[in-house]
Amino acid sequence: MDVLAAARATAPAVSTVCSHFMMDGDTYKHGAQLGFQGLDFYVTGRGGVLGDVDAGVVTAAFTFFAPDHVRTQWELGRSVMAPRAAAVEFAACAATWAEAHVPDDLDAARLGELVGKVAAGARPACAPIFAAWQTLEVPSSPKAAAVHRMNGLRELRQGLHAACVVASGLSPLQAVSMRQPHMAPILGWPELADTSDELQAVWQSAEDATDRAIAHAYEGLSETERGELAELAGALHEATAG
Repeated sequence: MDVLAAARATAPAVSTVCSHFMMDGDTYKHGAQLGFQGLDFYVTGRGGVLGDVDAGVVTAAFTFFAPDHVRTQWELGRSVMAPRAAAVEFAACAATWAEAHVPDDLDAARLGELVGKVAAGARPACAPIFAAWQTLEVPSSPKAAAVHRMNGLRELRQGLHAACVVASGLSPLQAVSMRQPHMAPILGWPELADTSDELQAVWQSAEDATDRAIAHAYEGLSETERGELAELAGALHEATAG
C-alpha cells in the first residue's frame, strides 16, 4: 500500500473515531464536575493545548466555527481553569472513553505504535493543534495511548483539510453547510449558506487535496505496515461506529 492509498484508507477512522469521545455524555459530565457549562469544555479542552491565547488564535485553528461563538465559549472556559489544564482534562476524557470502547481483541498497542510513527513523520505546517497535542503526555495504557495518538492524527488531518478548504475558495460556513449542516448551530452558525452541486465538487477537490497533503506522514511506514495500520484503524472505526 503506497502512502496516498494509506491516507485514503485510514481517513474515515482518523476523521471519526475520536469525535466519539468529544461527543460522549460522560465527557461533559466530567466537564460539569470541573465547573464547565457544556461546549466551553470542548472549546477550552481542545483549544487549550495552544496555551492561554486570545480567542482569535483558537478560531484560526478551529477554522469551521463561528468566531463570536468561539470567543464566548473560550472566555467562559478560561474563567473555569487555565486552558492548558483544561486540555489535560480533555485528554483524560479521551483516555476514559478509550478504556470503555476500544475492543479487548483489538491490538491497541500495535495501533498506537503505528499511529505514533505516522505522527513522528508528519510536518506540523497548517496544523497547530496537532503540534500542540504532541506536547501532552501519552497515557501508559495501550487503549488510551492508541486513542490519544489517533486524536493527534485527527488534528493533523483537520488542520490540513481546513487549509485545503480555504485554498479552494470555499468559506468555512459553506463547507459546514454542505458536509455537516446539522452541526451548524453547535459550531455557532445561525443560518446555513447556499450550496450547489458545483460547490460540492469544489469541496470534494479539497478532500482529495487533503489526502495528498497528509500522505507524506505515512512515508515512515513500510508498505506492509501501512496495510496493517489501515486494517487496525478500520477495525476500531467499525467497532466504535455504533
